[in-house]
Amino acid sequence: MITLGIDTSCDDTSVAVLGDDGVYANLVSSHLIHAEFGGVVPEFASRAHTKLLYPLLELALRTAGISLDDIDLVAATAGPGLIGSLLCGLSFGKALAQASGKPFIAVNHLEGHIWSLLLSNPSLRPAFLALLVSGGHTELIMVRDSFDYTEIGATLDDACGEALDKVGKLMGLGYPAGAAVERLAVRAESPAALPRPNPKGLDFSYSGLKTAARNYLTANPATPAADLSAGLQEAAFDHLVDRVSRAVKEFDVRQVGVVGGVAVNNRLREKLSAAGRKVGFELYLPLPELCTDNAAMIAAAGRARFGTFGPSAFDVPAFDRASFAERPASAAS
Repeated sequence: MITLGIDTSCDDTSVAVLGDDGVYANLVSSHLIHAEFGGVVPEFASRAHTKLLYPLLELALRTAGISLDDIDLVAATAGPGLIGSLLCGLSFGKALAQASGKPFIAVNHLEGHIWSLLLSNPSLRPAFLALLVSGGHTELIMVRDSFDYTEIGATLDDACGEALDKVGKLMGLGYPAGAAVERLAVRAESPAALPRPNPKGLDFSYSGLKTAARNYLTANPATPAADLSAGLQEAAFDHLVDRVSRAVKEFDVRQVGVVGGVAVNNRLREKLSAAGRKVGFELYLPLPELCTDNAAMIAAAGRARFGTFGPSAFDVPAFDRASFAERPASAAS
């Protein structure tokens, strides 16, 4: 089966072609205009998606060496994300499927991230723990079986990636700042001492860390950017490692996967690898190009869902907020 994937959940336009034997094309176009405003401007993102989707489709098909007639399934992200952006890709996917007579499947973007892990590690099988960490989401998911997910931890306020970006912006590193924070951190001589978040249970919280970093910067304006970057990363990632380690012990799981844009960070990978050796779990990571938002993971999730549940209705709506995993009442915040 050849699946066409489409993702426009935020500010990146992505089109991919996935075959049974691998990814034939996975194109991502980033909208650099948002850097001028220090964050994503939804209207600009939507306009860029409408301009880029068809050219990216043509290029993806050429890269894969196929035509639209060879596509067996069209998969597109329905949410969560920016509604305007989502409607661009979702409507494009529906129209393309309907016009070409192909079946259509709507995909939850967060489930797509789980499939970035499975796409990169074909030998990985449930049960495993997934840490989803990005600019908009920080969640701990128990993947008990195919399409059987339980959310055991989530952020109470801000996401980890957002904290890195926002503090980096305060430091004058531009937007997005996560990669710049990582590059600076390796040059640190005396990492800034910042508090580790510690909410109850397995949940996350990053609003306090953002405030602490801002206050530290105000009180110590001469602090080298490298030292503050390193201190920020250590505090942010120690929080992630602590929750993963607790969950591994509590749920007696020995496989842990990390997905989302922050999963590409080398320091986070080092800290989780060390925790795996200490606590006793095997760490699985997506390929770097599958960590950030991309359509290959949407195609993979869509293909799997279609094989089990069949196509989606053409009136399936876009949605801005919703997890793909159930959260037990006893674990609710």
